[in-house]
Amino acid sequence: MSLLERIQAKQGEMAASAGPTEEAAAEDHALRAPKKDLVATFRDLRRGETPVRVNAKEPKRVNKHQELKNRLHKRILEELQDSPVEDIIPKLDAMAIEIIKEEETFQGSIDRKRVVDELVNDLTGYGPINPLLLDADVSEVMVNGPEQVYVERSGKLELTDVQFRDNEHVMSVIERIVAPLGRRIDESSPMVDARLPDGSRVNVIIPPLALNGPTITIRKFSQDPFTMEDLIRFGTLSEEMATFLDACVKARLNVFVSGGTGSGKTTTLNVLSACIPSDERIVTIEDAAELKLWQEHVVSLESRPPNMEGKGAVTIRDLVRNSLRMRPERIIVGEVRGGEALDMLQAMNTGHDGSLATGHSNSPRDMISRLETMVLMAGIDLPVKAIREQIAGALDLIIQQTRLKDGSRKITHITEVQGMEGDTVVLQDIFVFEQIGIDQAGRIIGKLVPTGVRPKFYERLETSGIYIPPTVFIEREEWNG
Repeated sequence: MSLLERIQAKQGEMAASAGPTEEAAAEDHALRAPKKDLVATFRDLRRGETPVRVNAKEPKRVNKHQELKNRLHKRILEELQDSPVEDIIPKLDAMAIEIIKEEETFQGSIDRKRVVDELVNDLTGYGPINPLLLDADVSEVMVNGPEQVYVERSGKLELTDVQFRDNEHVMSVIERIVAPLGRRIDESSPMVDARLPDGSRVNVIIPPLALNGPTITIRKFSQDPFTMEDLIRFGTLSEEMATFLDACVKARLNVFVSGGTGSGKTTTLNVLSACIPSDERIVTIEDAAELKLWQEHVVSLESRPPNMEGKGAVTIRDLVRNSLRMRPERIIVGEVRGGEALDMLQAMNTGHDGSLATGHSNSPRDMISRLETMVLMAGIDLPVKAIREQIAGALDLIIQQTRLKDGSRKITHITEVQGMEGDTVVLQDIFVFEQIGIDQAGRIIGKLVPTGVRPKFYERLETSGIYIPPTVFIEREEWNG
């Protein structure tokens, strides 16, 4: 054994006889302690706890951008706490310059304008998502907790680099949305449907129901309602379909717009409502008011959730019933979900022609089945055949709208409800969307074509003084020669 090996052995014997050092004891305790697995770590993160870092010597990362924002925020509270927001905004820029000069480490590493803009959004808007709400290209904003914000652009979902500080930051934005509406959100009432002043629809759900943190979904609506020309330009429908639908609304046919979530049902309903003559009295009924009608004689009704004691709720069904006493010439129901379907069908069958409504389904035939189910939800025991007769007698047209895989929105079917044959409701497609293929960019290639069938109510259109050229029901290639 060499001299070096003997010295090392002797040192080991001395250390063993003297007992473990504090450092060795700590190391031994760390080795014996049970390891926290990844599942436990994620559980801590969901609870808002910060997991212990494996390497204690690892330096803590400092977000200078966030640090400057926090210091500016603190300075505002100290110096301008009694000032109105309008007086604070002009001073923010000067404050940012002053704070940056105080700290040499901030020089060249901080985007002052970005910090000031974010603070302005926190003070006067909806925090980090305010620029997204102002972006005309964004149709939907989805906040999945403080660190994940998605948007929808051109029908496609995109992850943004927008983040909140923490759950409390998200909650402060939620409070800013619901407080002016007199609504509350807390653990006892963790879900809220609301709308922004510009009409955008908002859904909020918070912990303990939302495990990722407070969640916000905002469906934006254009300040200038879309027109039939816009839908043609978007490829949602063809010129022939637009001519046909305009005639159907003017002739007071009962029309139902069917489709999945985010398929554009409300937009299409709004466009169809623009075809109603301006001298008619229109009553709109919605959960959250979204329709923007240009006519003057419009009465807009909105349902109301229960109050803190669970009382005072006013449902869509209550409003449909009440609307029948308001001398409506047109009834427009934003979305039919339950027992109000029975009242709506009865209204359509008792002289309230020209009514419009929307509902969720995957096809016109599926919409008939769903209406049957919704009528049964009214709590009245009716035979299935009687329900189908109500549906066949009330509806004239079903418009099926779909959001395709490439994000585009198309009216895939315009289907006539022709009546009953035995126990079955007879449907006949007037226009359909035919998919041809997919291009290299992933866009769906197809065409909107008539089926060549003239609807049974064509004579009804003519007696209303509305003429539709026969070529509308013939595919272009045929009558172009």
